[in-house]
Amino acid sequence: MPRSNTVHVCSACGHESLRWAGQCPGCEEWNTLVEEVRARPSAAARGTGLLASTTAVTPVRLGEVAAAEHARLSTGIGELDSVLGGGLVPGSLVLIGGAPGIGKSTLTTMALANLTAAGRRTLYVSAEESAAQIRLRAERLIGGDPLEIPVIAETDLAAVIATLERERPEVCVIDSVQTLHSAELTSTAGSVAQVRQVADEISRVAKTNRIAVLLVGHVTKEGSLAGPRVLEHLVDCVLQFEGERERTYRTVRAVKNRFGSTNEAGVFEMRDHGLVEVLDASARFVAEATRAPGSVVLCAMEGSRPLLVEVQALVSPSELEQPRRVVAGIDRNRLALVLAVLGRHAGVGVGQADVFVNVVGGVRVDEPGADLAVALAVASAVRGVMLEGRGGGPLACFGELGLTGELRSVAHHDRRLAEAEKFGLGQVCHPGAHSTLRQAVGGALRGAGAIAA
Repeated sequence: MPRSNTVHVCSACGHESLRWAGQCPGCEEWNTLVEEVRARPSAAARGTGLLASTTAVTPVRLGEVAAAEHARLSTGIGELDSVLGGGLVPGSLVLIGGAPGIGKSTLTTMALANLTAAGRRTLYVSAEESAAQIRLRAERLIGGDPLEIPVIAETDLAAVIATLERERPEVCVIDSVQTLHSAELTSTAGSVAQVRQVADEISRVAKTNRIAVLLVGHVTKEGSLAGPRVLEHLVDCVLQFEGERERTYRTVRAVKNRFGSTNEAGVFEMRDHGLVEVLDASARFVAEATRAPGSVVLCAMEGSRPLLVEVQALVSPSELEQPRRVVAGIDRNRLALVLAVLGRHAGVGVGQADVFVNVVGGVRVDEPGADLAVALAVASAVRGVMLEGRGGGPLACFGELGLTGELRSVAHHDRRLAEAEKFGLGQVCHPGAHSTLRQAVGGALRGAGAIAA
């Protein structure tokens, strides 16, 4: 039997039940009941039938609301501060999600080390590793500076909350939110009810004591943050730490930020001694670009920052009834759309061939401006012709494809062109130079000495 102050609430319709069930009795949805702890009403409130007095609230015009400036805490990592909007805001909750081994703990430890060296009060709460394991990793990846960080290894939520209220750190890292456990609930750590309870209690303490909290979160095998979506609603900022463990480059993106823009991204490189900021990633990618058929340079945007990355394609005859479509760094459904438009409106068909597309360096591009680069790389691979720009450099391009074969403009047109010109890529294929995909493919292939179909 559940405790008298424990109820199960449907996340879909709000129906309350004393017993847990797989199906909500109210809306008949499955797996929507989550456990919640409700405070018992006082005897006086039970006698009157009222839980609280209701009073009207006087609205205030936005122009009369006092908007105080938030004094931010710099982490000492420029790329991270930029994504956060200038640094950590006291009392805010930042959720960092990423695949295992991607570098989340390394990044947060580096931030705490810099804050500690700057005289800030910090605390590292580990619910996954022992204090000895944390020290060994810090010494191996970061060096001696992190050894001044206060650390506790604890999984009990009550003990963590008591420590936060006693120590009152300015910045705290909790690694991870899915491994903390509240004794008030009977469910196991990592369950929907536990994650909600843990996040809610930490949020209450952080707001009351103005503690900037960095929550490390797990992700599912699809790459999305694990746990209930309410976790993302409770925090002030959600950061996605992306990359491939086999590659050196990492990208931090803000998908939610109450104190800054979500159009920023930070680029890092994982080295033997930890994460290093990559201030000019375009220079590295352009210098390493392959001069071969199936290779073009994409003028992409990482938030508000232009970034030049190489897109490679390989097309080979398939022995399978259903040819393979393998991608890395772009959406697989987007590749299917590009191939369909390429075959229908540009005369470059790959119906009986395997197609492999890769964004070099482990960078992931989620914008439609990559469509033209994928199309030109595939066309170059099919024809076996290397696409070159002026001066013998790689061909740069960007643009979105419409289903009728037209090239559509994308955001930050001028900034993309300026970035390409900065690295000597004067010839750029873009919607302003061509109106249709057939024109773009034909012009690129003719410039390389071939005739488009």
